[in-house]
Amino acid sequence: MPTAPPLPLSTPSRNLVRLTIVRGITWTGFLAAVIVGIELLHFELEVPAVIGVIVCMGLVNLFTWWRLGRQWAVNHVEYVLHLLADILGLTLLFYLTGGSNNPFINYYLVPVTIAAATLPWRYAWIVASAAMASYTLLMWDYQPVPQFAHYHEGFGVNLHVLGMWINFGLSAGLVTFFIYKMAHALRNRERALSQTRESALRNEQIVAVATQAAGTAHELGTPLSTMAVLLSEMRQDARDNPELLEDIELLRRQVDVCKSRLRHLVESADRRRMAEPDVRDARDWLQGVVQRWLVLRPDVSHRLEIANQRGTPWLKVDTTLDQAITNLLNNAADANPDDISIGLDWNAEDVVIDIRDHGPGVTLDIADQLGETFVSTKSKGLGIGLFLTHATINRFGGGVSLYNHPDGGTLTEVILPHSEP
Repeated sequence: MPTAPPLPLSTPSRNLVRLTIVRGITWTGFLAAVIVGIELLHFELEVPAVIGVIVCMGLVNLFTWWRLGRQWAVNHVEYVLHLLADILGLTLLFYLTGGSNNPFINYYLVPVTIAAATLPWRYAWIVASAAMASYTLLMWDYQPVPQFAHYHEGFGVNLHVLGMWINFGLSAGLVTFFIYKMAHALRNRERALSQTRESALRNEQIVAVATQAAGTAHELGTPLSTMAVLLSEMRQDARDNPELLEDIELLRRQVDVCKSRLRHLVESADRRRMAEPDVRDARDWLQGVVQRWLVLRPDVSHRLEIANQRGTPWLKVDTTLDQAITNLLNNAADANPDDISIGLDWNAEDVVIDIRDHGPGVTLDIADQLGETFVSTKSKGLGIGLFLTHATINRFGGGVSLYNHPDGGTLTEVILPHSEP
């Protein structure tokens, strides 16, 4: 059985990658703003100190990228330290550029929002408290920038108001980016967990069916042997009645098939026999499956159409896949035994088997449930056949789809991955 894909978990490692991206965008923007303020707006700043803070944060980001390349697990404490380093860098920058009068002061909300979205509540409160304490400190202790209070005729607004507008756009963009990525990762996680739960439930149901099947196989051995003995005696008594003899012979073949199936069931329980599936030509394999099915259903008429293409449609097969296809053929015969169309086609990636019957079709209210649980389209059916068929074909990496054909009846499509010989 193919292993389940790894869960796309929202781990601190992934969060740290996103934080590093946000940090790179943020401090690149701050550097551009400082250059514009100095060169165009003639801000009175301590340029070496401001550039030093920006360079230090750039080095922190480079170190973070290097650290992410190592095989060390990122825990919540380390992630909090990175957020606190961002708050420290912001505090130093705002201290040198006007303190709480700096229109970008509300950028403190970005690390606070990230912490609230990714960390347990106690760590989120640590980051929020650090941001609030820094903001409060900058209300009294900072190096003023007089230009923030000036009206700029070129823009038609106060520079402080313009800076707040730019800060809002930057903060909104970064928060949206981060929260979207987080929500996307969480949705993928929930989807993967749901698939894992469904797979586990399906496996439990299969084990339950297999357990019952083993007991049933043991119990059916005796009545089948009794039936075989009685049919032999009846054949001796009916030697003078050709029509009755033909019917008895048909019943004897059916009993032999049942006994053969039970032997295969017992043999399949031995895991030593369940080795790697055989790789076979799908054309020969499908023809063999259809011929064995006709022994069970001599009342049907069918057409087997195999595409005339280049290349060989190799498939991994075993007895369980044989039974899965037989179940689908039986469903088609139960719907309408006349003119069942079986098709085989393939490409470089997949092998496709189509089974078309001319029955009443599948009702829409149960179409989505077929194969997921014990739901049957037949009044006397248990739904186990379709359930096991879906499970078997999924185990081979394929899928089963049932459609209502536009011209009536049901079209069953089986897609299996192409294998290498």
